[in-house]
Order: sequence, then C-alpha cells, then structure tokens
Amino acid sequence: MSDERIIKKYPNRRLYDTEVSKYITVVDVRDLVMRGDKFRVVDTTNEEDITRSILLQIMLEEESAGKPLFTANMLAQIIRFYGGTLRGLFARYMEQSLNVFAKQQQQVRETLAQDPLQTVTRMTQRSVEMWTDFQKEFLRAAGLQSDGKTDKADSSDPSG
Repeated sequence: MSDERIIKKYPNRRLYDTEVSKYITVVDVRDLVMRGDKFRVVDTTNEEDITRSILLQIMLEEESAGKPLFTANMLAQIIRFYGGTLRGLFARYMEQSLNVFAKQQQQVRETLAQDPLQTVTRMTQRSVEMWTDFQKEFLRAAGLQSDGKTDKADSSDPSG
C-alpha cells in the first residue's frame, strides 16, 4: 500500500477514504492534517487532484471559527503576490518559513523537559542563525544582494 492515503471526492460532495473504506468529513481530513498523515484528495469525475481546495476549505472554516490566524492586512498582502513577478519566490519564502517554525516547535517539545532555560537560549540562538541565513538567501534570490558577502569598507569602524 502507498504511503500516501487517497481520498476520493464524489459528485455528491462526499469524501471517501480508501484506506479505511468509509465516508469521512472535512473534519476527519483536518484530523489527518493534524496528525501529519500524507494524503491526496482526488475528484472522481475527472481524476483531478483537489487536495489544495480541500485544505483551503479547512483553513476557511478554521478562520471563521474563533480568533483568526490571518489578519485582513496579511491576507491582502498575500493576494498582492498573485500574478506578480515574485510569486514563486514568495511561495518558497512562506514554505521555508513555516518549515523553520515547525522544526523549532518540534525541538521545543523534544527538549523543553530537559532544561527549559538552556533550551530556550539554544533555540533563540539557532533561530537567529537560521533566519539570518534564510534572509540572505531570499535577498540573493531576489537580486537584492550580490553574493551574501558584506562590503567591509561600508561597515568598517571609522577609527581604522
């Protein structure tokens, strides 16, 4: 069996989980996401992969229930990147940012019980290093920084 779970969406809008051979709800799909299960949602009428649409539906439901994660300003800024020349770069930036954040969360969960203060200090130092490296790469890819090296003449101490 494939390590990717297949969920079929039928014309009657019902979702069928082929791994457990039963109909499921969008809430069940959300649970798969929360557990980190790999899956793909396929429209049975045309075999199109509609996973993104289902995930966006889940996000919309989450945003509508309780306190939203995204502000109106954040959503407007994201929309502005659609069709722009930096769209691909922005998508990679967002994905990498979320990956870094998820790794940090996992590290905190794994090590917090050992020595909380040392863990937080180590995580903060590592976070600064990762963000610095990531931002340099982002600026280099955007053409806003040459090769990541700083010009020593510009940042040198006036005394020497």
